[in-house]
Amino acid sequence: MSAHPPFSGAKVAILCKGTLLTYQRDDKPEIPWPNLWDLPGGGREGGETPEECAVRETMEEFGIALDPASIIHKQVYRGQGVNRLDTWFFVAEVAEGLFDRVVFGDEGQRWQVMTVEAFLAMDNAVDRLQHRLRAFMDQQS
Repeated sequence: MSAHPPFSGAKVAILCKGTLLTYQRDDKPEIPWPNLWDLPGGGREGGETPEECAVRETMEEFGIALDPASIIHKQVYRGQGVNRLDTWFFVAEVAEGLFDRVVFGDEGQRWQVMTVEAFLAMDNAVDRLQHRLRAFMDQQS
């Protein structure tokens, strides 16, 4: 792992032909955003880079190996995370069939592939991730 300036974590919107990989967080009051729909990702471990964090978390949560070359967008959000550390947001475009290989981990209640529009319209999703994905989608149109 390569050294990288401090950041708290990374999230990734994994897209495939207009659909998005999501999961519903556990309904535990002690965790951030309980019971809301979320995207793969999480907190940094050790000296990993933001990309390494997103790839590791995707493997832990969904059992799929995200190819860093599939990342088509990266954005840092300054001072957003724990201890006001930066957070990273990625968008990856993956080949058809990758979502068929999901093996859901032990975090979260359930997972679902939904349209980008459905995720952006939800009133029970992590709103900062909706805003970040909407900003990306707006740049594409």
